[in-house]
Amino acid sequence: MLQLDNITKSFGVRPALDGVTFAVRDGRMTGFVGGNGAGKTTTMRILLGVLNADAGEIHLDGKPLGTEQRRRFGYMPEERGLYPKMKVREQLVYLARLHGFTQAAAGRNADSLLEELGLGERRDSTLESLSLGNQQRAQIAASLVHEPEVLVLDEPFSGLDPLAVDTVVEALKQRAASGASVLFSSHQLEIVERLCDDLVIIADGSIRASGEREALRTLHSAPRYAIACSSDLGWLRGEPDITVVELDGGHATFDAVEPAAAQRVLRRALADGDVTSFSPQRASLAQIFREVI
Repeated sequence: MLQLDNITKSFGVRPALDGVTFAVRDGRMTGFVGGNGAGKTTTMRILLGVLNADAGEIHLDGKPLGTEQRRRFGYMPEERGLYPKMKVREQLVYLARLHGFTQAAAGRNADSLLEELGLGERRDSTLESLSLGNQQRAQIAASLVHEPEVLVLDEPFSGLDPLAVDTVVEALKQRAASGASVLFSSHQLEIVERLCDDLVIIADGSIRASGEREALRTLHSAPRYAIACSSDLGWLRGEPDITVVELDGGHATFDAVEPAAAQRVLRRALADGDVTSFSPQRASLAQIFREVI
């Protein structure tokens, strides 16, 4: 497990991180969400040792994080950092060799990743000749080729079409299923919500929410319900302990002071006609994000 405790960082008089604390657990996908300038990239660069924190500690599996442990990391920066005139497969083999793989093992890893990420036919193309989306896939392959135990990915889905997103998502899920700790940032909240097991929200350099995705959704969900039935629900507006959020004929969304009030609504709707659906509404990641920042 990767654990950050009270990480602070300033650039001159401008504070960038203020007491950042969260964990990235083994075998889980942790989504790291925040607006531009919130502190995501600074946090990731400190994790990788590109920047030094002013204060705080980082531990991996209970031990202080150092240079040797960082060799177990796979990192994908937001800015593309591969050699533009070098062939894709050649770059992957080179990077794996830097991590101690034999030529044969590096080649096998490179070939396997290129097929997995849909770049098999472009293995001998130079990076600069690829589309931006394929360059992004190559960058992701570079972060995976040495079989890292910890993945730190800054905007890995940027520039990818929906099919490519699905390909990358599946690759990352497989790594997490194999036990890797995965931390990734993204502005595409629908992807984060679909992919992450745990969630960290940062704003103005401080953590505003963190924890398991479903626990956070429960914590930030209002006592809200949606109902659809065959009869008009206009009577909802006169029900005690009920606040109507949306109402359109036989479809409504409402807040209930307590579950008993919601069940009373359901019983009356059933008495009036067929109820096709009735369910509590969970907060989306976008709603949680807007609430806490």
